[in-house]
Amino acid sequence: MKSVLKLLPAAALAVGLVLSAAPAIAQQGAPPKASPAAIAAAKEILQIKNAGAMYAGAVPGLVEKTKIALTQQNLNYQKDLNEVAPIVAQQLQGRQNEIGEGMAQIYASEFTEQELKDLVTFYKSPLGKKLIEAEPRAIGLSMAFMNSWAQNFSETVMGAFRAEMRKRGKEI
Repeated sequence: MKSVLKLLPAAALAVGLVLSAAPAIAQQGAPPKASPAAIAAAKEILQIKNAGAMYAGAVPGLVEKTKIALTQQNLNYQKDLNEVAPIVAQQLQGRQNEIGEGMAQIYASEFTEQELKDLVTFYKSPLGKKLIEAEPRAIGLSMAFMNSWAQNFSETVMGAFRAEMRKRGKEI
């Protein structure tokens, strides 16, 4: 459980990046059809990188989020919604795999078949294995650093605003 919690910041970042890219992908249309070998290599990369951990909880998470929203709008149905949520989650179980399929299609459209095969080779190498192991921690630490930097820098920005407003005779 502890290792999953360590992955959450990186997973949240990855999901956020995927979601922020969704409008651009929608505007571009569906990715071109890739060869079965390219898709297989892309799936292998995603498996090696344990990408499934990013979206493993997508169905129960969205069911819970929807239940909460519906409960807020329909307080008198809270008991029923609490009973229906596990039924809906069971009915939709496994649909998160559609995310992996879509990700494989995207990888296969962004890289050539040979590039994907080269990536598989790399990720199976000692350096590739180290990258896979260390990257979630590096991303988490980078996010923490960026948050700390932003908090400290916001004080600098606030000071600059105050100084400029002071020049105009206004204290804030």
